[in-house]
Amino acid sequence: MNAADTLRSALAGLLDGLPPRQAGQAVERLIATYRGATPTHAPILRDRADVAAYAAYRMPATFEAVHEALAAFAAAVPDWTPTAHTDLGGGTGAAAWAVTATWPGERRVTVLDWAEPALALGRELATANPDLGKAEWHRTRIGPALTLDPTDLVTVSYVLNELTAPDRAALVDTAADAAQAVVIVEPGTPDGYARVIEARDRLITAGFRIAAPCPHSAACPIVPGTDWCHFSARVSRSSLHRQVKGGSLAYEDEKFSYVAATRQPVTPASARVVRKPQIRKGQVLLDLCETDPALRRATVTKRHGDLYRAARDTAWGDPWPPAGH
Repeated sequence: MNAADTLRSALAGLLDGLPPRQAGQAVERLIATYRGATPTHAPILRDRADVAAYAAYRMPATFEAVHEALAAFAAAVPDWTPTAHTDLGGGTGAAAWAVTATWPGERRVTVLDWAEPALALGRELATANPDLGKAEWHRTRIGPALTLDPTDLVTVSYVLNELTAPDRAALVDTAADAAQAVVIVEPGTPDGYARVIEARDRLITAGFRIAAPCPHSAACPIVPGTDWCHFSARVSRSSLHRQVKGGSLAYEDEKFSYVAATRQPVTPASARVVRKPQIRKGQVLLDLCETDPALRRATVTKRHGDLYRAARDTAWGDPWPPAGH
């Protein structure tokens, strides 16, 4: 099985023995907390019931969002593979799983979080993934006092919302000091995008180059307050996942914003599709962020031949034009 299927299989037994009402209440509280705008000052995941509900509710979506961000990053640095990975606020390990899906093979992995119940479940789940056999899980306060050993890659996914603005800045600076590459993923909301842009600016100031999603390391061309840059990951949902989330569809779409930056030489996409392509009769409309930097709508018609056929297969978040064109 691939990493996503292995993860879903490992998640399948988490709610065994947990009363459905208790799981549902935990999910409702978690939804309210993660969507809130007030930073928390205590671990969100308090006990095994919380962690089981969280893993069933959020882990597949977090995995897919981080995996898409990492895949875009890997395409921009095709000759680089991290040999050491540190995940800040990693909880149950979704980002660690996503890294193994992007670059298969064992490496030094360190997952830091301040919720011991989440770390314990992360260790348990990791036994299903041979690439995480030597991962270390440490209880650590994710804040301004955090220190990190040198590493190749730092991931920070769905964490910045839990921190105050000064603590967010300190965390990004700490990651930049320790790593060769930093990948940050946040919810695909205006506030999530604002936190990503804030982090992006700090990484550029620290000497990093943007690998994805932006095709440049200049200022974002979006006028603040008018729009936000985000993407969508399709998430397959198990029957357990549907039960916990109260839905019936076999999939959901996870909206996310991200930035991937590195000190390595990088070849970013020449442009990236930043909205869902609009397919019309004989033409495809692509909203692009380009190297200039600028936002532009491109119209690709049948007259463009192979490029038109490629445009029909192009997805939101893909580079443009595709490789080979």
